Amino acid sequence: MAPCPVLQREPVFQSGAHAYRIPALLYLPGQRALLAFAEKRMSKKDEHAEVIVLRRGDHDVSAQQVQWHTQEVVGAAQLEGHRSMNPSPLYDEVTGILFLFFIAVPGQVSEHHQLRTKVNVTRLCLVTSTDYGRSWSPARDLTDPAIGSAYREWATFAVGPGHCLQLHNKMQSLLVPAYAYRILGPLQSPSPFAFCFVSHDHGHTWGRGDFVAPDTLECQVAEVGHGPQRVVYLNARSSHRARVQAQSTNDGQTFQKPQPVQKLVEPPPSGCHGSVISFPSPHSGPRTSDKWLLYTHPTDPQHRTNLGVYLNKRPPAPEAWSEPTLLATGSCAYSDLQGMGPGPDGSPQFGCLYESDNYEEVVFLMFTLKQAFPAEFLPQ
Repeated sequence: MAPCPVLQREPVFQSGAHAYRIPALLYLPGQRALLAFAEKRMSKKDEHAEVIVLRRGDHDVSAQQVQWHTQEVVGAAQLEGHRSMNPSPLYDEVTGILFLFFIAVPGQVSEHHQLRTKVNVTRLCLVTSTDYGRSWSPARDLTDPAIGSAYREWATFAVGPGHCLQLHNKMQSLLVPAYAYRILGPLQSPSPFAFCFVSHDHGHTWGRGDFVAPDTLECQVAEVGHGPQRVVYLNARSSHRARVQAQSTNDGQTFQKPQPVQKLVEPPPSGCHGSVISFPSPHSGPRTSDKWLLYTHPTDPQHRTNLGVYLNKRPPAPEAWSEPTLLATGSCAYSDLQGMGPGPDGSPQFGCLYESDNYEEVVFLMFTLKQAFPAEFLPQ
């Protein structure tokens, strides 16, 4: 596996008196700014999550560096008596509103407890900002309007984590990837199913799409193709040693039959979160699409180690994924990707926020497509 030279590598959140997990990254091109989110926890345990924190990064294009500001707590993103988890940011390019979705769970009630008792106590919440994350609205509980009566049919659920998606359809729809553990029978353990929360009116109202398939967990979505060939591509964590993908031709409302992606391995026992984005192809030709996909995830099929980046030039073809390029060696886990415009070498540039060193750090790195996949830029 070839290592990737990078433009910048820097810890953004470091454990000490507190632990930090579950990274989410959002790039605001008009501001040339990055927003890096994470959960601040009393320890690494999920039950010890407390609040969502944020660091703002200014993208110095000429220096090809991101200057990170001091950490702040997103104090509005809380329900009283609950811990805040799974930050999932989304920027509406039409209205200029920044959304931050999260789940709120009472006290230290664990996911395992909800799965065992089949009693769902998780809430779907949202805060918004009109000044690029400098101030936030009070938290809104969207659970009842967005989920409705199905809430009692789920043992628990979550959003993301990581970035969400605005579509380039007529309505500029907003998609929030999610998954729910459905209660399928009195003698069965709840089973996870991926899906999307959807808004066609710029976040005024929210509904939910249909489920993808059993044993699909944390997921992310990207838009590929254009015109009648435009589809929503979903890539989900699974417990079957390989990622699962599905595509939607109706803007995330329903997904076609899912496919395993054997080239994108999942470590046992239940896989790991990964990140996927689409970006304009730097080339055009009969064997390439106008949109390519980039994906980050641990590359070791047995352990959460060696963070890699994969390229797909013919999405959504599952067999078209490249071999990975190594972004970081050693322990790694969750990651989130963002496109950042053209890099210094003229090729697309990306930022990645990922968990490192046995969850001791959340690290930011920046690289270009040419650095990660130089063969794509050799003379043909």
